[in-house]
Amino acid sequence: MEKIGQEQMASFMTEDFLVLDLVHREQPIPAVPPELKTRLKYLIDLGVIECIGVGRSTRHILCQKYYTLAGKSGVYTRKRGLDKETNKELLFKHIRSNAKSGSKLDELCQVLPALSRRQVQKLTKELQDQGQIHFKGKTKSSLWFPGSNQ
Repeated sequence: MEKIGQEQMASFMTEDFLVLDLVHREQPIPAVPPELKTRLKYLIDLGVIECIGVGRSTRHILCQKYYTLAGKSGVYTRKRGLDKETNKELLFKHIRSNAKSGSKLDELCQVLPALSRRQVQKLTKELQDQGQIHFKGKTKSSLWFPGSNQ
């Protein structure tokens, strides 16, 4: 943090280190005291913390530079997660490999455990709109298959 602070010409307050510790331990930033939320925004603007996602599913991780300087760039990649297209490809690959029996949404959620059920549904909807997959059924027991529904 000292090296990052020097490069950014920034100094850190005690609250900053509390926020950094919470983010490092993957804990939520509490609303009380309000200074922690203020310091979180400051650290994001400074580039020390990165936001992943939007809305209620927003997560925070330490910046890539921190992990690189700590010699743990692989940890950053794991915490950051895969990009949207890679996630879609993983889902499509699983659906293709189960083409005969179909894939339940619960299985697809197992393929991408870091994503919420709603995020997986959104990715399957995009794959469906692109004509790569289709589903059969109308309830939670619906099955996904490769190809368009013809």
